Amino acid sequence: MDAYLAVASKRDERRYAERPIPDDVARRILEAGRVAGSSRNRQLRTFVVVDDRARIERLAETVHAPGNVLGAALVVAIAVGPVGPAEFDAGRAAQNVMLAAWNEGVVSCPNGMPDRARTAEALGLGGDEVPVIVLSFGYPARPRDPEARSAQEWIARADRRPFEEVVRFV
Repeated sequence: MDAYLAVASKRDERRYAERPIPDDVARRILEAGRVAGSSRNRQLRTFVVVDDRARIERLAETVHAPGNVLGAALVVAIAVGPVGPAEFDAGRAAQNVMLAAWNEGVVSCPNGMPDRARTAEALGLGGDEVPVIVLSFGYPARPRDPEARSAQEWIARADRRPFEEVVRFV
């Protein structure tokens, strides 16, 4: 898929088909995060893949929308330590994995946490590791075809502020 089309057509999806993500696809998704840029190449992020059902249920209780995690075929938390510029790096990695997933026909959704300490406990994190985001992935419950529209058509349909309101030339 064209990278610009991937960016323009990617939408967060909260409902997933009951279909596993093959190991090779999951590996490509995770590799996309691993190779994301990192401030001063410190690479202070960790990808925590949660595949134990009991742990997934505990983790789901710590996010704003538990159903996103409970229905996902792949759940990945990104943790950093220590915080600071590493949080920005985690965001870069998160966007990479979500776009790589979309390239594979896998949809995703970021899940916020009201209490990071509780999420860290559910993930079994220790030391100075702090969860930044929990990402849920799965094949879409409703088929999605990014190539059904041009990038410009996807952009026109997006619920975003107009270009002139968010871009300023000085």
